[in-house]
Amino acid sequence: MSRTESELDIVLLEPFLTGSHAAWAKELAENSRHRIEILGLDGRYWKWRMHGGAVELADRFLVRDLRPDLLLASDMLDLASFLALTRRQTADIPVALYFHENQLCYPWSPDDRDVALKRDAHYAFMNYTSALAADALLFNSSYHRNAFLGELPDFLNGFPDYRGVENVARIEEKSRVLPLGLDLQALDAFRSDGSLENDVPLILWNHRWEYDKNPEEFFRALYQLADEGVSFQLAVLGEAYRKTPSVFSEARQRLDRQIVHWGYAASRADYARWLWRSDILPVTSVHDFFGISVVEAIYCGCRPLLPKRLAYPEHLPESLVGSCCYDGFGELVNGLRQLCCQEELQPDPVLRDHVARYDWTSLVPQYDRCFAELAAGTAKLA
Repeated sequence: MSRTESELDIVLLEPFLTGSHAAWAKELAENSRHRIEILGLDGRYWKWRMHGGAVELADRFLVRDLRPDLLLASDMLDLASFLALTRRQTADIPVALYFHENQLCYPWSPDDRDVALKRDAHYAFMNYTSALAADALLFNSSYHRNAFLGELPDFLNGFPDYRGVENVARIEEKSRVLPLGLDLQALDAFRSDGSLENDVPLILWNHRWEYDKNPEEFFRALYQLADEGVSFQLAVLGEAYRKTPSVFSEARQRLDRQIVHWGYAASRADYARWLWRSDILPVTSVHDFFGISVVEAIYCGCRPLLPKRLAYPEHLPESLVGSCCYDGFGELVNGLRQLCCQEELQPDPVLRDHVARYDWTSLVPQYDRCFAELAAGTAKLA
């Protein structure tokens, strides 16, 4: 049996094994035909994980005397350091780097002290050197790949000399898009029988309560609808953190009459039930390399209203981009108003079918084939 057909031994390196990173790694291991072992660290202190995670994972790798057919690392790993520390054991092992996000394009929090101290470039540089060290780069969306490659020249030209801008072409040549696999079919178990249909449209927020999701614009649009007397209900899900934007406190008071749920869902089942029950998903994020929460909501029948920027148009049939996407705040409010005022707001099965391609049952053959080709040295990337 050829190497491209046989089962491979793969070690997946994840210094930040929590949230979507953990779900992706564990579900990939469960669904792949290859044998995937996860070497991971707790998802805390992300900056320290990017600095020190490579040393700890290298130690664990060497102690185990692992000899996989392929190494698969996430973007949170300082891959160049890991390979240097394990060079006697990994010199001949192909390496793929999966980009969930990257620190070159990620919008930094305005409260982060490293920005003012001009220490923020170091994490982007680690992404850059990791990309140079890897044999293949796998991005979760075309938008992500294009954004990273597009930002690299200006980033490198900001250094005094030996900038290596010619390396951007090398990185591009070994990069490809491999979308996130998601366990979408698991959401089907919580689909409503229709007995909980809403009297008025239910608007959904199902993102983290953080600055990059742009909650100010989301709630500003709802304030305008409420002031106009447009009828709607509101379910605000998602995880809150220690430094939650103040607009959430304001919105809870101003939209008290519309709110039917506020706060993190108690379980995955509760979260899924709210997705199925909701009608409209307006998104205002200023950053998203993929948008897991958006795909989940669309799969469960929410009608999306998405900014044309970022990765979102990739999740839609080309024929529906115009009706499901907006440019600017005015178009957002107009789109919301129109959806809220429709007499019968029904889910669009075309949208659901389109995002269903991200389910692992559809994607894992692509992953397995990609890994086999990388291990065999036959991968065609860019």
